[in-house]
Amino acid sequence: MAMRLIDGGAFTMAAGGYYPEEGVPRRVRVDAFLIDETPVTNRQFAEFVAETGHVTLAELPPEAADYPGADPTLLHAGSSLFVPTPSPVPLHDPFQWWRFALGTDWRHPHGPDSGIEGLGDHPVVHIAYVDAEAYASWAGKRLPSEAEWEYAARGGVDGTIYPWGNELEPDGHMLANYWKGPFPFAHDADDIHERTSAVGSFPPNGFGLYDMIGNVWEWTSDWFAQPMIPDRACCVPHNPRGGSEEASREPNDPGAAFGRKVLKGGSHLCAESYCRRYRPAARYPQTIDSSTSHIGFRCARDA
Repeated sequence: MAMRLIDGGAFTMAAGGYYPEEGVPRRVRVDAFLIDETPVTNRQFAEFVAETGHVTLAELPPEAADYPGADPTLLHAGSSLFVPTPSPVPLHDPFQWWRFALGTDWRHPHGPDSGIEGLGDHPVVHIAYVDAEAYASWAGKRLPSEAEWEYAARGGVDGTIYPWGNELEPDGHMLANYWKGPFPFAHDADDIHERTSAVGSFPPNGFGLYDMIGNVWEWTSDWFAQPMIPDRACCVPHNPRGGSEEASREPNDPGAAFGRKVLKGGSHLCAESYCRRYRPAARYPQTIDSSTSHIGFRCARDA
């Protein structure tokens, strides 16, 4: 896969005023690095699997010891699948539109009876953190840090809400694959992508990178932590990293045995009415055992 060299520099992480986990705007600096032009596709992931025999986490039954009290009928291979609702539902309950679907994995992205024929150029999904790491290692790469990812997503434009400016749809044009319409049951007529879109379906950002916003969430290598309030009298943090695995765990989560990594970029399920995370500053903590129909990844490499 083609990669782009991103020159190092300082920029403002976060935006303020959206979600608490983003923290306050703060200056940070990153060294130069390379990053994939697009998310890893089904075709590319299939090449990796054919060469290595890798079996993704979604294709393996969960260990009962990792999920105390879990319904035994769910301790089978599968993944979290988005299922649109037939009508409006309260948006505080994501279980209205998420299902743990047995037999769902990267080869069967929309359920056990689906396949990836015709989706070779779409981002691979139902990828847990260990799967993304395995691919990156095979490719001679690594996963980007959160700061690297956000710097790359901004495309050289600092301080704006979106990589292209402060308006979501300049001149009425969608510039990324997000949900347009009443979530989670209907799309507007001009939103032609009900699920993922082929990589490169929308214009690149200023660094020549595609799909940094929307389409699929992307794993980063950082353990989730609440950002520290910057000491403005001190220095600009250089190549900042996340917290510890232990501190990243959420005790009240069903997957409390697992640490959480930072996801970036939002997905095709982000909407103005729900999850406005199709922004470079947005971030989300995801347990490393998780795979879903809207999580993929791209790789990076030291310059």
